[in-house]
Parts: sequence; structure tokens; C-alpha cells
Amino acid sequence: MAGTRQTTSVPMDNAAVVDAKPLRTLTPMFPAALGLHTFTAKENSSSIVCVTPFGPYAGGTEQAMPASIPPMFASPAAPADPNQRQPYAVHLNGAAPANGTANNTGVIPDLQTPVAGAVESGKRKRGRPKRVQDSSVTSAHLVPSAPGGNITAVQTPPSATTDESGKKKRGRPKRVQDVHVLSTPSAPQVDSTVFQTPASAVNESVTRKRGRPRRVQDGADTSAPPIQSKYNEPVLQTPSAVTLPEDGKRKRGRPKRVPDGALIPSSHSGLSIDDDSGEITTGKRGRPRKIDVNLLNLPSLFSDDPRESVDNVLMMFDALRRRLMQLDEVKQGAKQQHNLKAGSIMMSAELRANKNKRIGEVPGVEVGDMFYFRIEMCLVGLNSQSMSGIDYMSAKFGNEEDPVAISIVSAGVYENTEDDPDVLVYTGQGMSGKDDQKLERGNLALERSLHRGNQIRVVRSVRDLTCPTGKIYIYDGLYKIREAWVEKGKTGFNVFKHKLLREPGQPDGIAVWKKTEKWRENPSSRDHVILRDISYGAESKPVCLVNEVDDEKGPSHFNYTTKLNYRNSLSSMRKMQGCNCASVCLPGDNNCSCTHRNAGDLPYSASGILVSRMPMLYECNDSCTCSHNCRNRVVQKGSQIHFEVFKTGDRGWGLRSWDPIRAGTFICEYAGEVIDRNSMIGEDEYIFETPTSEQNLRWNYAPELLGEPSLSDSSETPKQLPIIISAKRTGNIARFMNHSCSPNVFWQPVLYDHGDEGYPHIAFFAIKHIPPMTELTYDYGQSQGNVQLGINSGCRKSKNCLCWSRKCRGSFG
Repeated sequence: MAGTRQTTSVPMDNAAVVDAKPLRTLTPMFPAALGLHTFTAKENSSSIVCVTPFGPYAGGTEQAMPASIPPMFASPAAPADPNQRQPYAVHLNGAAPANGTANNTGVIPDLQTPVAGAVESGKRKRGRPKRVQDSSVTSAHLVPSAPGGNITAVQTPPSATTDESGKKKRGRPKRVQDVHVLSTPSAPQVDSTVFQTPASAVNESVTRKRGRPRRVQDGADTSAPPIQSKYNEPVLQTPSAVTLPEDGKRKRGRPKRVPDGALIPSSHSGLSIDDDSGEITTGKRGRPRKIDVNLLNLPSLFSDDPRESVDNVLMMFDALRRRLMQLDEVKQGAKQQHNLKAGSIMMSAELRANKNKRIGEVPGVEVGDMFYFRIEMCLVGLNSQSMSGIDYMSAKFGNEEDPVAISIVSAGVYENTEDDPDVLVYTGQGMSGKDDQKLERGNLALERSLHRGNQIRVVRSVRDLTCPTGKIYIYDGLYKIREAWVEKGKTGFNVFKHKLLREPGQPDGIAVWKKTEKWRENPSSRDHVILRDISYGAESKPVCLVNEVDDEKGPSHFNYTTKLNYRNSLSSMRKMQGCNCASVCLPGDNNCSCTHRNAGDLPYSASGILVSRMPMLYECNDSCTCSHNCRNRVVQKGSQIHFEVFKTGDRGWGLRSWDPIRAGTFICEYAGEVIDRNSMIGEDEYIFETPTSEQNLRWNYAPELLGEPSLSDSSETPKQLPIIISAKRTGNIARFMNHSCSPNVFWQPVLYDHGDEGYPHIAFFAIKHIPPMTELTYDYGQSQGNVQLGINSGCRKSKNCLCWSRKCRGSFG
């Protein structure tokens, strides 16, 4: 960056060396021959010189340069094409003029100075950096301002040097004061170029405190190289203060310092960051255990359909995360980030999709998809940065190569503007609260994307209403940068701003969330509403009836109920045994009978999320001594979601939600009348019966990944039950859920008010994360009679399927 401090130009006789301290506002960045670009500054702020090692002026020449000057300091050659863009001349006190000539001499810092605090052997010794005297003159280079012109002495910061023996003396580095830079008169018609050193070579008078490394928050700048190969696999990055020795074991004591820009090897792509210490963990110390998936009894997660592969990877990840959380609750150990641990296991087993970086769309990821963790986006290739907000790669444009941004995450860490669903003003990365942001890494990639005009995937975030500190990330589609500038942030330091516009013709992303948020606050703002609450107060939240397709005024008449009406009274049915827990059932309590019935674990998390699908789920009942607030009472409390019944285009009425639904969330129960198969007269389209053969649903975790015994297939596929429920005359919102061969909802038998396992309650849970306004569907199944004979099973006729999924079987019922 060029500062606003006025500089003076002093002639120098006989190329004498001048003791001129460097201008502190010129932040060194790249140790290579560079080209220049500029950001247009906002009003009342200084112009910014964008330095990049790419483009037609990256190579430079050695023409008219003295033999003592290294080739990397050579001036760029004149372009052969007269229409080719000329390099910008640089002003130390303002922007370059349009004609490309410079009024002030460019200052070239020393590019050979070692990193602050390093000795000649490359190892850093403990202790404070050496104190530098005011009068000391550090390594200066004699650089001519123009061919045949005078020579300017340019120095590196004193804090970045060591003594002759290579040792550092104790003491804090001396603060370098702002001084004027002496320069020689510039020669006309000669472009002067500023070359800068790496940012890591300047000591900014910041001392590192003892103790554990500071935890890096979402969107914080992490150690990544300025260029990524487009063939590289995404790498989970850890804070720069954390590393592993060559033998794979972590030594006790202070973490070894990693130089800026260091990249963690791809062999450690399965590493995770411990919740409290920031340490790299994989359950045990040392290198992550490589898992040979071929030796596991795992079904294949991948298929010819990219969408199915992405869904399977995300389902496996969330199942592992839920199981790890369940196990830790039983152990009552230290709190961990189960999402990072599950992601580490998935990475080690190579259970991920879209490993290579790419510009534009990601196969299998659709606009509107939502994620609860950054690691989920890494596993499907949407954004490979587990902490930093800008993902970038090196891409070829003709014969040139540039680092360009491919994906950004707006996580609310920086001062972004997101009021418009089609416009995003994105702030660059870097600790703007301590210093001006630097044009490097992700910021440089965004600057190059402005010139290259490539598409960038944008992920926005909203607050998770179910978790005070949680966020939900929404993939909002492809954007392009239209404008960039520099302005003063709230902290008083310069930040980069980028205005991105959404590409037209894409499905709605964040716009849907903004609409449903408005509807939840004011239901009357929803248009095309036929009835404000089809449940007439029976549900905890109103259920709107909406028709945006035609003039039909609603479905056929039925009585709304949230209960399951049995043929026999509940008093005549077998009773359930109750637990003797004092207040609530606790994980790992061996005295809880409800825990024993559920295979030794409480089936729900503390937030009411189902951990694993079970042949039969047993909730606490009226015989239990625990309170109504016990976590093992979910289905019996009813649904807690904002629903709407809407008219579909070709499948009658359907059901969807205004709320985002997390995988494992209880949606609703199938309410209605329990009927006898022999007493049915005619066809009933509102029948629920458990199919004799249901497609295996890979929703549970793979116990082999955790070193646990493999589960049998019977635990994955519920057996057929004699219960048949009709919602034709009496029912609830479940009667409006349509069939799909690729559903997002599954059914789970649950007992809580009696003990007859042949006639349980049928509860529906979310298979995966379901964004707002997404139709809720489950697999009706297909009876053996329909498959083999093509005849009516006695309950529902076989019908042609209109789910339009790639896995469509063609018929159901």
C-alpha cells in the first residue's frame, strides 16, 4: 500500500548511501518480480497499489540494468502489443497518473532479509528478538531510479535482522518511527516499480504470548499459500502455530512456529482442531490413522448421480457426528467439537465428494443447500477452507495463470452488507482491527477475479434459531465481482471491499430465507393464502393453506386431529414399564430402564435430534417418574415446526415448512384411525402401512469407522408391522406428504403410551438438512403383490410415480 505521508526528493552525489528508514505504511508482500494493479479508493482515503506476481509484467527484463543488480529487480519490458495494458507507475503520495509516468522514485525493500527472529541455520531460538540501535544501518541495496539516474539506498526494517553470529539478544524489538523517505529525482518517460518483500519478513512489534495457540475463528486468515494448484485436493488448514514433526508425534511444550504461507501436507488432510487447545487430534496423538475403506463392511457412498453421492457423504458425516456426541455424553468427558472429529474420520477414509477444486458449479451441490458446519462444505467440495472465508486456486486464462477466488463464505465475522439478496458487499480477510488488510492470499485472489471476471460460489449465513451461538450456511449460487475499493473500517484501518452481483437465471437461495423469516414474524404477509390455520389451533403453530397454482379452494373435507385413534381403548392394551429417574433421564445411567430398552443409549440428543434409526424406539411414558422435560419425550410433545399445505403442479396437495429442518429432527406423527385390513371398503389414498420390503436406508453411522462391531441389516430396515392407519376422514398434516423414490423424510415406529409393539405410533424424521419451502416427501414403498402381480394390494392401488428423481422406480403403492 502507498501511504499518504508526503515524501521529499533529495539529489544524491556519486551514488552515496543515504541512511533512510523505510516507510512503515509500505507493507512488504511478495518476493518476486511483480506487476501492478490499483484499487480505486473511496473519498477521503488513499489509493492502493495492488501488487501481484502474475500477469504479462511478471517476468521483467534485464535491459539497461547494472550487472550488480539482481535480475528480479529489473524493469518490465515494453509490451509487444501496442494495445496491451501498460504497467502502472507508483506514487508514494497518491495514485499513479494516467500516462504511466512517476513523480516519485519507487522504494525497493531488501528481498533477502531472513524472517524476523530466525537465525542462519533456519531454526528459531527462544528469547526476545535483538534490540536494534537507532543508528544502525541494515542491509541496503543501491537501486537506480532510472537508467543512468542516481542511486537510492533502500533498507529493510531493523526488527527483521539478526546480529553477525546469527543469534538474537533478548529484549523487545525497537519500534521504527514513521520517517520521510529520501528519493532521487525521477527520470521522465521511465516507469518506476515498487517491489515488496513477504509480509512475514517484517516484525510489526507484536510479541507472541506463552501458552496455547489462539483459536482461529471462522473467516480468520489462516496459513495458506498464495497459489493452489487446480489439481490439489482441498486441505483442512490449522492455525499457523500448530504443526507436526516429521515422525508424526506431537512433542510437549510450546508449539513450533510455522512460517507464513506454510501448507499442511495433504497426507494430514484428515486432521481436526481440538475444541479447547487448538491441537491437531484424531482421537490419539500422532498421525491420523489411515482407514482402508475396502476392508470395511460399508455400502458404497458414491453413485453415477453426483447428487446422490453428495447426500450420502453428508448423511454419513452427520450420523458420525451424532454418534460421537452420544458417546461423549456417556463418558461425561471434556467437551469436544464432534463435527471436526467426524470430518477428520471422513477425510482419513477418503469418504468425500468433489476432491479437486474447480471454478463454477460443484456437481451434486444445488443452490439453496444448507450446512450447519464448515467441514460439511469441505467434504462435498463447495469450499475447502475450514476456517478462512476465501477459497481460491490457480487457473489458466489463455497462456497466463492467475490465482482467482472460487468460493467465499460470508459468516458475519467482517463488515459485509447483505440486505439485497442479489448483491453482496464482501470485506476482504485479515485482522483489520489491528492493521490495514494486505493484498495477499484470498484478497489477492479476489482482486484477480475482478479482472478475470470468473464466477465465484457464494455461501451466506443466518443465525440458527435453535442454537444461540449457531449458524446455518446457505449456498446462494454463482456471483461475479463488479467493483472493488478500499475504505476505512469501523476500527479505523483500511479494508478491501468487493461488490458481487448474483448471476441471473438461478433458483432462489437466500431470498427464500428472507421471505420465510418475514412470514414467521407476520403470517398475514404470506400471499395466496386460502386458510390461515388448517389445524384450527390443534398444532402448536398455525398451518397455512396456500394455492399459487389454480383456483381450487382446498382439499376434500376431513377432521383434523393430532392423535392416533386405536380400535381398542388404551386401558385394554399392554402397559409399558416406567423408569425411576428422579428428574430427567441421563446418558450413561445404568439404572434407567428406558435406556436399556433403547439398546443402552438415550435415542435423542439434548436438543431432541434422533441419533440413529431403530427397529423400535421407546420414549418415557406415564409410568416413568421423570419430568415432562426429559429429553426422552419428543414425539409425544407434538410438532414444533411452521408448516404450510400447498398445491403442487401435478401431485395434488403437498407439505413444506417455513423453518429449516435439521437432519434427525422430528417432523410430525401420522395421525388418523387404526383400521383392520379386512374391514376396508374401496380404495383409500390416505393409507399408511409398513411395506413388506423397503429400500435400505443408509441413514445410520458406520460403526466400523469408530472401531465398533458392524450392525446387522435388520437394524437398518424396519420389519413390516400389522398396523394400518387411515387419514381419509380424520388426520393431520402427515396425510399431505407425497411419495418420492428419493425422499427427505423417513418413518420410525415409536412407543410411549402403551407396550403393544405391533401397533406403535408412526413418527417422521428428517433424513437430511431440509431448507425452507422444500417439499417434504417419504417413500410409500411397494408391496410384494404390486411388484409381482401388478394388482391392488387391498389398501392403495399402484400408481405411476411423478417424483422425477434419477432413482425413480416408476410406480409406488
